[in-house]
Amino acid sequence: MTKKLRQNLMSDSDDFFEKVYSVTRLIPFGKVATYGAIAAAIGSPGAARMVGWALNKSLTQTPFVPAHRVVNRNGILSGKHYFGGSTTMQELLKNEGVDVVDDKVVDLKSVLWDPKEVL
Repeated sequence: MTKKLRQNLMSDSDDFFEKVYSVTRLIPFGKVATYGAIAAAIGSPGAARMVGWALNKSLTQTPFVPAHRVVNRNGILSGKHYFGGSTTMQELLKNEGVDVVDDKVVDLKSVLWDPKEVL
């Protein structure tokens, strides 16, 4: 991660949504993160719902924000309704090799990425 990105994430003056987008863009292909982990990584523990709101608005952002890689703490695809189809989020994750059954990531621990590890 670049020094500028790290400063952006730690700055109090930068937009919350932009911080969420910056961290979400770091999630590796084939991995997922949780709303709460992203909130904690940007210095707003307890703001998991706000992370969800930010990601709901991310579909038109440039560069692309891989919001489909963010799930709730139990691995459930709780944001699936914002992808234009009820199975789109699951299909995107499956295309990345993430096993999803009944709208839930199978073996969450094996694909879970913690943003604090790189920040």
